[in-house]
Amino acid sequence: MKTMNDFVVCATRSMKNYAARVVEQLARFPSFAGYTEDFDGVDLLRTDRFADGEMEVVVNSSIRGKDVIIFASCARNEAGIGVEEAKIELYHAVDALKRSQAAKIIVFEPFVSSSRSDRTARRSSVGLWVHVKTLVSLGVQHIVTYQLHSDKSKSMVDPTFCDFDDIPALTLLQLYLCDHYIQSLGRLENEVRSNWAFCSVDAGSEKLARTFANAFGAPLVVAHKQRDYSRLNTVESINILTAEPVKDKILWIVDDMVDTAGSVETLIKALVPLEPAEINIITVHALFSPPAAERIAALAADGSLKRILVTDTVCCLPDLLSGVPGLEVVPSSDLSARIIRTIVTNSSMSSLMRPFDAGIYFRSPNLFLISD
Repeated sequence: MKTMNDFVVCATRSMKNYAARVVEQLARFPSFAGYTEDFDGVDLLRTDRFADGEMEVVVNSSIRGKDVIIFASCARNEAGIGVEEAKIELYHAVDALKRSQAAKIIVFEPFVSSSRSDRTARRSSVGLWVHVKTLVSLGVQHIVTYQLHSDKSKSMVDPTFCDFDDIPALTLLQLYLCDHYIQSLGRLENEVRSNWAFCSVDAGSEKLARTFANAFGAPLVVAHKQRDYSRLNTVESINILTAEPVKDKILWIVDDMVDTAGSVETLIKALVPLEPAEINIITVHALFSPPAAERIAALAADGSLKRILVTDTVCCLPDLLSGVPGLEVVPSSDLSARIIRTIVTNSSMSSLMRPFDAGIYFRSPNLFLISD
């Protein structure tokens, strides 16, 4: 097992606060107690900007021979840095760490902002491929993320050059539903399974919605979305496919991300005439690009949408928290700390990848955790 002197957790400007929370969670494990006292790695990197706009990242302390886990976000972030600037800073940071003779560089991007740019059969750049190839060519040996947009994205990483872990962050939201909205095995069996239903946003997200339906033993509703691919972020129509009526049921729309909220807005308007008891949204990545907040607020105002559950893989700033009614943010720092622990100790990640089952969770909650 590696000791505290063998690895460092740091961050670019985009995720310093998040990384600090992860380190606090990591220090709760007995074998990592005192980590924050021995080395304040979160502030390991300094980013300088020149008058002409160029950038330089400096490593403040010696990391020779250490494994470095660097947190970064190229989406909306706590520092207010734009997407492209955040990417360039990450690339510079990796280069600086490599030149400082880090033994291994592990990039932990909770949300890979370029993950939707993964179509290879067209005359355009492939953003995810550019991002991954750049990181690997600079010296990154391991990439960790939460809930990639599609399984095929993982094939862009050659395992002979770089390890890749895509952790299913849906489990965080499933645990949250159990702890805050179900709370007992009896309620799961007697109320949830008969009164809840999980709905996909489109055919592509059916797998995610089915994961929730299977986990809670509730019905599945599939929305078939027609897009106009000549225009970005547009939906022409939605057809609802379900084996049983959704009238008077509590519906949970499941997707990996919400961007402009155009798809969920169209879906909710299609679901309202079916008279569900309430409609909610569950999503991992809260991109909320304009006009998402306005759309969600309008749906909440007319009673069509009750709540939206997200994780903090994309930073939810105060103005967003106050501007999106019914928004509940589920923290991921504890899970990130557990992932780091498995990496540092070369332990199995099987418990983090295990399909969630609400019934099993209520009987054996510790099954979905990693003990120290």
